Amino acid sequence: MNYTKEEVIQYINEEDVKFIRLAFCDVYGNQKNISIMPGELPRAFEYGIAIDASAVQGFGDEFHSDLFLHPDPDTLMYLPWRPEHGKVMRMFSDIRHPDGSLFECDTRSLLKKAVEDAKREGLSFSFGAEQEFYLLNLDEDGNPTDTPYDDAGYMDLAPRDKGENVRREICLTLEQMGISPESSHHEEGPGQNEIDFRYSDALSAADNVLTFQNVVRTTAYRNGLYADFSAKPFEDKPGNGFHINMSVRAKDNKDHLHPMMAGILDKVKDMTVFLNPTPASYSRLGQYKAPGYISWSEENRSQLLRVPAAIGQYRRVELRSPDPMTNPYLAFTLLIYAGLHGIVDNVPLPEPANINLYTADEATLSKYTRLPMDLDSARKLASESEFIKKYINADILKMYC
Repeated sequence: MNYTKEEVIQYINEEDVKFIRLAFCDVYGNQKNISIMPGELPRAFEYGIAIDASAVQGFGDEFHSDLFLHPDPDTLMYLPWRPEHGKVMRMFSDIRHPDGSLFECDTRSLLKKAVEDAKREGLSFSFGAEQEFYLLNLDEDGNPTDTPYDDAGYMDLAPRDKGENVRREICLTLEQMGISPESSHHEEGPGQNEIDFRYSDALSAADNVLTFQNVVRTTAYRNGLYADFSAKPFEDKPGNGFHINMSVRAKDNKDHLHPMMAGILDKVKDMTVFLNPTPASYSRLGQYKAPGYISWSEENRSQLLRVPAAIGQYRRVELRSPDPMTNPYLAFTLLIYAGLHGIVDNVPLPEPANINLYTADEATLSKYTRLPMDLDSARKLASESEFIKKYINADILKMYC
């Protein structure tokens, strides 16, 4: 948006804004916020707004617990589901210590640093998100049940697809907020839906992932439903994937897509605990089009990395292992550094696996390295990885491992 602090204050005063939400997330990607009144905004920009860090998971204990939220004016966004009179706006925030230094566990700041490190190498990375979620019925007390909203299948139509109007409302709300959905449809599971986004820069894409989940949950609840983003809501149904589309542009105009892919394949085991952070994440991998092996191919949806059919500016690679429980700031940070590793260190790209890994025999599968099979294995790989230790600070690594 490229707003200045002065422009934000002027807008707030002229547009009947009564509340400003300062948003951030914990180390696991759970969005938090605090609301302030318009008169507090100049203080927020100059000094920050204090929060009790000891009450936020992963932010420390009661000792030296004060942290300050410094709103990012570029992220000013209207929340259209709140009252039109007395509008509510939202800005994402940097988290700082009282002395002004960045808080080490502010994952949004880690992504900012990764973007700057890539820029110094003459490279810029773009991301597009595809997130799946289940719509579940609520009981009479407003609590989620394990009953899907419908029994439709992949790309079915209404009336079998009952989620059509909910997805429509989500997409229109996102458009009002300046976020551009590309497509939406019913997924394979009963009550399962997917909405895809147009690609954008890394920081905007990560901010949009958190915004998207908030919009989906809010819209679902307004329709008497619960939106479940967990990795594997039902044992015998497809899990929820977070497919990450990634591309790279260079000042020298060279095509670095394959070296970027090579770096990701080389480091993906090390970063899996951050892409798949819950025990249920590992029940999803290896079935229902979720990858189980480290491999790549053109167009092939049984692979970890897929290069979709596209030309020109739409040429990209799709990573298919993450699920929506990941913290997008950490995921994009590690993918940028893995991509840089592949490009700068000239990591060779393995031969493509032009086979269906879901139907391949054991002899064929034995030629490929498996992704971690459970959370403990993923934790061990991350805790021993020099690559992870270089880019993820010890406190965050300890929390995940």
